[in-house]
Amino acid sequence: MVYETGNETVDDALERVLAGEQLDRTDGLALIAQPVEPLADAGAVVRDQFGDGTVDACSIVNAKAGNCAEDCGFCAQSVHFDTGIDTYGFLGPEKILEAAKRAERDGAQRFGIVVAEKGVSKENRPEEWQDVLESIRRVRDECDLEVDASLGILTEEEAAILADEGINHYNHNIETSPNYFPEIVETHSFEDRVQTLEVAKEAGMDLCAGVILGMGESPTDRVEAAIALQDIGISSLPVNVLNPVAGTPLAERGVDITTEEIVKTVAVYKLLHPDSRVRLTGGREVNLEPEEQHLPLEAGADGILTGDYLTTEGQSPAEDIEIIERAGLEPNRETNAFDPEAVKARHGNSETAASETAPDDAAASTGPTSSDATVNTDPEPSDD
Repeated sequence: MVYETGNETVDDALERVLAGEQLDRTDGLALIAQPVEPLADAGAVVRDQFGDGTVDACSIVNAKAGNCAEDCGFCAQSVHFDTGIDTYGFLGPEKILEAAKRAERDGAQRFGIVVAEKGVSKENRPEEWQDVLESIRRVRDECDLEVDASLGILTEEEAAILADEGINHYNHNIETSPNYFPEIVETHSFEDRVQTLEVAKEAGMDLCAGVILGMGESPTDRVEAAIALQDIGISSLPVNVLNPVAGTPLAERGVDITTEEIVKTVAVYKLLHPDSRVRLTGGREVNLEPEEQHLPLEAGADGILTGDYLTTEGQSPAEDIEIIERAGLEPNRETNAFDPEAVKARHGNSETAASETAPDDAAASTGPTSSDATVNTDPEPSDD
């Protein structure tokens, strides 16, 4: 045994993970019941053994906001709920490129184009589809960023085109376990989400798919979601924590999770998904105190969604870098070789930071991953 936490259940699982074995549902349920300290230690060991010691930052743009026909109970962009958000059509390639360049300056390694709708449709909205493709090309050709997308459901033809255009990760969150999903969404099924992920994967795109914690799900549901993601096969697992948006059904329930449970879940997810980036995304700023935000990173997380989300504000990229460093890690600079100190200096003055990072249009916020994404607080794509 290379490392021991002193907890027999955790140590047995850790040893098997380090030996290359994939843990299963029984293991996950046993682990989620263990104390947070040994789990956090084990998650960190797995991250260090399977990762590169860096935290990968992604950012997103809300490329089309509001009026979504789906009824996801957490989502501020659903037409079913009166949330008072600004709505707008597809921003267009130029504004999306502007958002990508801001994300590049602020240290993101990947940039997600997110739309709020059931699915971008090549057949039904051909002009919008062409704008999406042009946006992808502009970001791909003019920025040192991996280009991701969260565009809802896809046909096989659409997925193949996106893969050919160079989309790296396709984001479509499963949100929660198969059993709990109907409590959150009625207009489509868990299986619909899985099918979209399978279509994207078959086309050759990597998958970014994750969850929202604190929606009333049980610890068992959290494990069941991670096992479902094992079956799908993902490389990025965004972990959102509910940030209740007034007007949505889940705002009436409130957040149902503690800091300890967030950290435990992150650690268990890393043990269940050692080869994937476990990414902290929407809702962390409102559910974790500033002095707590490094704890999930210390427990095995190795990714982050930086900047603003889909309909809610995040914190400055400088603060995110400081949180990464507080955890004893460093930002990933493989794709975008930025200078962390320059980012911190640029955002050191709040007024300067606001002028440099605010979108030229209120609609263009940078923030995924991923769609369904990078999560979220109003997470339906990867984060709101």
